[in-house]
Amino acid sequence: QDWLALRPQEPSPSQCCGSGCKPCIYDVYQKELERWERARAKQDKSLLMEKKKQGNNSGLNPDTFTAFSLSSVEQLTEDTYQYKFELPGNSSLRLSLGQHIVLRGVVDGLEIQRAYTPISPGNAEGYFEVLIKHGELLMLASGTGLAPMLPILQSITDDEEDETFVTLVGCFPTFDKIYLKPLLQDLSRYWNVRIFYVLSQETSLEKLPWSYQENTYTGRLNEDLMRTILNSCRRKPYILICGSSAFSEDMSRYLKAAGIEENSCFVF
Repeated sequence: QDWLALRPQEPSPSQCCGSGCKPCIYDVYQKELERWERARAKQDKSLLMEKKKQGNNSGLNPDTFTAFSLSSVEQLTEDTYQYKFELPGNSSLRLSLGQHIVLRGVVDGLEIQRAYTPISPGNAEGYFEVLIKHGELLMLASGTGLAPMLPILQSITDDEEDETFVTLVGCFPTFDKIYLKPLLQDLSRYWNVRIFYVLSQETSLEKLPWSYQENTYTGRLNEDLMRTILNSCRRKPYILICGSSAFSEDMSRYLKAAGIEENSCFVF
């Protein structure tokens, strides 16, 4: 049992940035798994900490992740930030032209990784900097109002450089009437996509598959639930609304009550 607790955890699909990184997070996992298997076979836990080859003087290693301290964050535009990380001593990344690094972190409890090309000079000593863009969309769809949301959502997930966070709220009468469940489930596995369901004619979540229970609400999307969803967003979102005229009017009213300006919304 002790050895099982030390076994590396296999990455989930949402942890892969899809940028063709070398090594990919799955390559790193495979090497860690092989190291763990060797150590377990010899019953020698010290092998788990064996020294790895260093590719440069910054402590970067292509086979594993290295922790660096974040020294500053500067907001450059409404949704773009410059992150500065410390390097040990006066070391430098010494990357080749166009070469990127992979950053890994936890966002809302989900571990993700993305590839970035540092904006700091390759020979910068003691630090490196990257630009990270944080846009956010909130999609409110009722019934067939889901249709125009999907191309937008898929264009974001298909673009490896697009880091827009998306929260899609789909409103349907019952679980059986949710459109395109397999597609929505696939999209929800992306690190920057959340999907909630609001089912007006369901009275209990117990009959739903367990994978839907955590992100589904019963009843209608009212003002209180709207505030809950808005408060769960990482930053102030731009909002897309599509449904019946009554649905659009209700959503616009709830958003206004929550302090969202009209120019932050688009109604299809």
